[in-house]
Amino acid sequence: MNSESHSNKRPHILIADDDTDDRQIIKDALSLNMPPCLYSYAEDGEDTLDFLYHQGRFANTSFPPVDLILLDLNMPRKNGMEVLEIIKKDPSLKHIPVVVLTTSQQEEDVFRTYDLGVNSFITKPITYESLLSAMKILGKYWFEVVELPTETS
Repeated sequence: MNSESHSNKRPHILIADDDTDDRQIIKDALSLNMPPCLYSYAEDGEDTLDFLYHQGRFANTSFPPVDLILLDLNMPRKNGMEVLEIIKKDPSLKHIPVVVLTTSQQEEDVFRTYDLGVNSFITKPITYESLLSAMKILGKYWFEVVELPTETS
């Protein structure tokens, strides 16, 4: 979504993470490094799918399409792997870029997420300064460098 082709649209980022503090820190770090975005939050895997499918507590809500999903792997009810698999198998969702942002450093998680179709895998930085740096790079890459698919009716 480069600024020339989508200058009037605020990017919509879904942060799917069961840790309230992590969700807020990720949003704050992105906000410091990006133009204004719309942020939505999901508290676990089921909540993430409910948001994407406009069901459950999101059944009567209206929001623009999601441009990027930041997905934690270690969530209750449905873990990030399960959510990723569902997203990437669904023709109506598979075009949405998914970036795994997790504490996991297990090589098997990296391989499995890429096998399932993840667009990027990032291990959550330990320090706030490192997180700021990672979110600056992430924001620049996904919203200034690459061209994202646009929602078609």
